[in-house]
Amino acid sequence: MIEVSSRSELESRLKANEKVVGLFYASWCPFCRIFLTVFDKYAQKMGSITFLRIKVDDEENPLWEEYDLEAVPSVILFEKEQVSRRLDCKLGSGLNEEQLNMWLQKP
Repeated sequence: MIEVSSRSELESRLKANEKVVGLFYASWCPFCRIFLTVFDKYAQKMGSITFLRIKVDDEENPLWEEYDLEAVPSVILFEKEQVSRRLDCKLGSGLNEEQLNMWLQKP
C-alpha cells in the first residue's frame, strides 16, 4: 500500500500511473480507521489499479481545499491525472465496504 501526505507526492504518483484510486483520510478520524481495512482489502484484490492512501491529518493541508473535501474518508478516482469520479462520506457515517464495492464496479 502506497501512502502519501503532500501535494507533490500525490502529483508524482498521479503522473506515474494512468489510473489511481485515492483514499483521503485522517488518522484521528474513527470512520477512516475502520474504512482503512476495507480499502486495503480492495487494493490487494485489484492489482491492476494503483491504490493510494492520502493522509490529510492537518485540516490546513492544501489537499482539503484543492479536492473540496468536506469530510473524510473520501475516495477519488483519478484517470490521466484528472478527477474522474468520487465517493464522499456523509458527516457522521463514514463509508462502508458495500459502498466502495458498488462504486468500483461502475464503468
